[in-house]
Amino acid sequence: MLFEVNKKLHARSDRVKGVDFHPTEPWLLAGLYNGSVNIYHRDTGVLVKSFQVSEVPVRCVKFIARKNWFVAGSDDFQLRIFNYNTHEKVSSFEAHPDYIRCLSVHPTASIVLTGSDDMTIKAWDWDKGWKNIQIYEGHTHYIMALAFNPKDANTFASACLDRTVKMWSLTSSSPNFTVDAHEKGVNYVDFYPGADKPYLVTCGDDKSVKVWDYLSKSCVQTMEGHTNNVSFSVFHPNLPIIVSGSEDGTIKLWNSGTYRIENTLSYAMERAWCVALSKGSNELAVGFDEGVVVIKLGRDEPTFSMDPSGKLIYTRSHQVLSFNFQTLASSTDSPDPFSSDGARLPISSKEIGSTELFPTALLHSPNGRFVTVVGDGEYIIYTALAWRNKAFGNGSSFAWAPDSNTYAVLEGRTKLRIYKNFKEKTTGNVKGAGSWAMDGLHGGTLLAARGTGFVVFWDWESGEVVRRIDVDARNVIWSGTSTLAAIIADDACYILKFNRDAYAERVESDGAEIGDEGVEEAFEVVSEINESIRTAKWVGDCLVYTTSSNRLAYFVGSESYTISPFDTPLYLLGYIPSHNRVYLSDKDMHIYSYSLSLTVVEYQTAILRGDTESANELLPSLPKEHLNKVARFLETRDMKELAIQITSDPEHKFELALSLDDLDTATEIARTVPPHEAEHKWKSIGDRALAVWRFELAKEAFENASDLSALLLLLLSVGDREGLKELAEKAVEKGQNNLAFATLWQLGDARSCVDLLIKTQRQPEAAMVARTYAPSKVPEAVNAWKADLDNKGRGRIAKSLAHPETEKNLFEGWEDVIAQEQALLTRK
Repeated sequence: MLFEVNKKLHARSDRVKGVDFHPTEPWLLAGLYNGSVNIYHRDTGVLVKSFQVSEVPVRCVKFIARKNWFVAGSDDFQLRIFNYNTHEKVSSFEAHPDYIRCLSVHPTASIVLTGSDDMTIKAWDWDKGWKNIQIYEGHTHYIMALAFNPKDANTFASACLDRTVKMWSLTSSSPNFTVDAHEKGVNYVDFYPGADKPYLVTCGDDKSVKVWDYLSKSCVQTMEGHTNNVSFSVFHPNLPIIVSGSEDGTIKLWNSGTYRIENTLSYAMERAWCVALSKGSNELAVGFDEGVVVIKLGRDEPTFSMDPSGKLIYTRSHQVLSFNFQTLASSTDSPDPFSSDGARLPISSKEIGSTELFPTALLHSPNGRFVTVVGDGEYIIYTALAWRNKAFGNGSSFAWAPDSNTYAVLEGRTKLRIYKNFKEKTTGNVKGAGSWAMDGLHGGTLLAARGTGFVVFWDWESGEVVRRIDVDARNVIWSGTSTLAAIIADDACYILKFNRDAYAERVESDGAEIGDEGVEEAFEVVSEINESIRTAKWVGDCLVYTTSSNRLAYFVGSESYTISPFDTPLYLLGYIPSHNRVYLSDKDMHIYSYSLSLTVVEYQTAILRGDTESANELLPSLPKEHLNKVARFLETRDMKELAIQITSDPEHKFELALSLDDLDTATEIARTVPPHEAEHKWKSIGDRALAVWRFELAKEAFENASDLSALLLLLLSVGDREGLKELAEKAVEKGQNNLAFATLWQLGDARSCVDLLIKTQRQPEAAMVARTYAPSKVPEAVNAWKADLDNKGRGRIAKSLAHPETEKNLFEGWEDVIAQEQALLTRK
């Protein structure tokens, strides 16, 4: 079995006797021989939390995630429960009169099992205040491991140094049956996680690992390879392997189908003691004498392939399952599966067969008739419908040609073979393939191979090099139109256009020899997507893709458009035009879908090509719910005149009308909006109307926007005296007294200015303005000033103010001044 083994975490510490993964947080729990319990971040290795639980060794720890707890058993006979968020000790009590060796948490009930050196197993119910609800007796030595049955959580198995494994029911104190499992003490027991086999795996101090059928109580297989006591052996939940660890310091990976050793791992950390498996990923944690290691086996991505018609084939271990999306159409008697984007779809897959290989890739032929399974350095081609073996051979990578009768196989890293009609071609083999170390093949219009720092393209028929491009790539995907290729690197995606005519012209010209670099003119870079793309598919000339930041988007021409973000990593299965939907799955093959109108994509493509005739033909068929999206697209292409005709969003239409100086349309929209919501629209209209010399519209807009300052400037500019009078009245009504004064001043109405100053409690200024510009208003202003001073208790100052009617001697020529003012007013 060929899969990568990557060390993710390597934390040095005292001896680790118990480990457990948190089901939702990125945490690893480790119980240490020195009495402390650590929580590590499983991705960064950072010590997140530490608890000093006891002064003696902690031999077993487990998360109880639904309560935000962890439970620990130690050599001082105590079972302790901590809240890992608050660091509070929830409970502590003596569970056994001897060391607590192991514990197990019921998957649903409020029960914890503990096994001890006192040769008993006890069940504790935390909902009943940690009451002991059952004692299980029958073993005659230390209890080493406990495991609940995943097929029936009311039963569990125990491993003991008395060389036996016993099966128990929760409600019975005596065992259901006993298996004499090993010649020496049994250290671990684990259930097979699948539904198809009633198997247990055990290991012991006789250095062996055994698989048992617990229904027939017979030994299925004995696996030998460790050189010391075997501390644990477990079935991996996702991969067809058994993982065992020993006091010899090694971890061995066994094929659970053939029971052969697939790999032996050693991290030079002395004896291995304990193991934990992560249900959400292919990670496992192992505790050693010198610390803890987290290992990732293989990849998390599901193995699947979907043909253009919507038939999905995927694998679970060696099982092959199928589902046809064409059967997913809604009917009158069932709810619409497409009612909302991102909802999980109710699919029911059927098993169509199995494969001998552990699949790392599935590839449909372009016509959908065949499916290739690649894995373990081999490939098998099956018929898609009957799942019959059509061809097989050695190969680490595989690629189909567009005709579905031709394919390429990579053996090792340098040997490349081409097959046509399932027979190896003897002519037209690829030129120079043996001189490059290749990591993988990719099919399509041209055969592509990628290696460290390069991608090279060959012509399927002639085998000539078309072009070598220097780039580190993870994937190469050809569009269905055979003209565009996406080269996906770790942090970017390059869209290339293939010019077959330029390539053919170069090949035919003067018998020119094509070198290892190929023909430079064959490809041109059209665009670049600066994102980390996880999976991608072409829909015509539109690239639909998912990103590492959990976003579904599509790329047309030179622009990317987001369809939807999502919470967990999703993998693109394909697109079905008749449904107008993109289908995706998570790593557990739960299916989700999002709408993407093919008509919209075709319209956008036609616009980008400058094919306005085709675009106009498609326009009537655009779904109404996508019109606004199309209008935004047209706006980015600077086609605002067309965008304003298409959009049904009033806000967008208003923005477009302003940018096009279509003020009549903008005014119509503003008039339909409630006055208190339309002020900013009218302000924008007014500004644009001024810019295009439409003063009447600008006046109306500023009035509706209550922008009196702008209105003052406009009315002054055009000399509208009546408008200024109305403006002054409005300003007074709105309490904008400074603006009202400025307006009255511009009108030369000094008497009204004085009245406004008196009204606004500015009597001194009123008196000064009156004395200078409106003498007849002086008595009124002075009276108001005196009254104000009297009210403020400043009567002495009030008496000192001169009044033109009582102190005429202080106002020389006062009658002449009044007469002149009256003559001036009459003339006006």
